[in-house]
Amino acid sequence: MPDEQLADPRLEARARAITSQLRCVVCQNQTIDDSDASLARDLRIIVRERLLAGDTDSQARAYIVDRYGSFVLLNRRSRARPCCCGSGRCWCWRPAASALASIYAGEATTAAPTRRR
Repeated sequence: MPDEQLADPRLEARARAITSQLRCVVCQNQTIDDSDASLARDLRIIVRERLLAGDTDSQARAYIVDRYGSFVLLNRRSRARPCCCGSGRCWCWRPAASALASIYAGEATTAAPTRRR
């Protein structure tokens, strides 16, 4: 990695911070900072080139994500996927409501009728 290191220690620290947050798409369980894969090396170089070009940390990270997708982020934010109602959570309440309705219907039909005298 010495040939990849930047001369400016601040830029190098920024580069290391960014590359430690990006997943190697070859290894998948390592950061590109830790990986020996040639693609990881290329990505480390790209991050450093982007910083030398004047990109902010988020711009350099976004540059990689735009090309490889959010999978490369080790700490991706999970998003609820919208479904037919758009809330992203209807898969939770519909089965529960159905189960409760079935239980109620079963109780109503099996309950012994009370006799009036």
